[in-house]
Formats: sequence, C-alpha cells, structure tokens
Amino acid sequence: MTMTHFSHPFGRNQLREFGRMQAEVERLFDHARARLNDSYAPGFPAVNLWTSEDEVVLTADLPGTDPDKIDIAILDDTVTLSGTRASEDVSEGAVIHHRERGFGEFSRSFRLPFRIDVSGVDARYQSGVLEVKLPKAAEDRPRKVPVLTA
Repeated sequence: MTMTHFSHPFGRNQLREFGRMQAEVERLFDHARARLNDSYAPGFPAVNLWTSEDEVVLTADLPGTDPDKIDIAILDDTVTLSGTRASEDVSEGAVIHHRERGFGEFSRSFRLPFRIDVSGVDARYQSGVLEVKLPKAAEDRPRKVPVLTA
C-alpha cells in the first residue's frame, strides 16, 4: 500500500480562516431559519411504521402537543396524522438565540400496503409519544385455504 502526502496549497492558516467563515455562514443561516420557523419541517413529527401479519403500528414523537389537538384520518389505505402544537411562551423582550422546536399546524400522510379496518383502530398518547394500531381490513388479511384430497 502506498500513501501519498498532499500539502495544502493555501497553508494551514487559510484553512482555519475558511472553517471560521463557514461556521459564521452557518450561524447566520440558523438565525434566519429561527426567525422564519413558524411551522414544521416536512419530517415532523418523526414517525415509525411497522407491520405484522394483522396490523400496522404507527408511533409518532409529539412532545408538548395537546392530545385534543391531534387528528388521525383514515381513507382506504392512507392514514393522515395532523394537528397543532402551541408555541412556547417567551417573555417580552427575550431574544431567541436558537430555535429548532416548531409550532403551529402539521400534517403527514402515509400510504399503507393494505386497507384498514377503521372500527378496530386504537390510538394512545403517553409521555409525548402517540401509538396508533391500525388493523388490516378482513378482506386484506391472509386466509388459510384448506386442501382437500380427492
């Protein structure tokens, strides 16, 4: 194995300056995003989905969200999770230095590989985590076919 050493064409001081400039630009963008962040990023809330033979389980991280402000809608094979989270109270005159936690309305839709039996859906909210159990519709569940002998 041959190792080749490359020297930096601008020297170490210029690279350090470039890193400092990059950090300053990122800080400016973070500040601008904080002022504009009155809603959620497309991936909010964070959601996990998994299936078993009989159901889909959806879990969503929704800390600080009033359960009465969460809506779950199901149409055929699509589940939509939406709701509202209130903004944090910040004292008058306070300066926000960094903001990542969104507030306002959110909505996420997921198309599932089968239809849902809406009458059997179970949703529970505990410690900021929503868990929704979505059973497969009877016509989409696997059926055992008996084999007859002649």
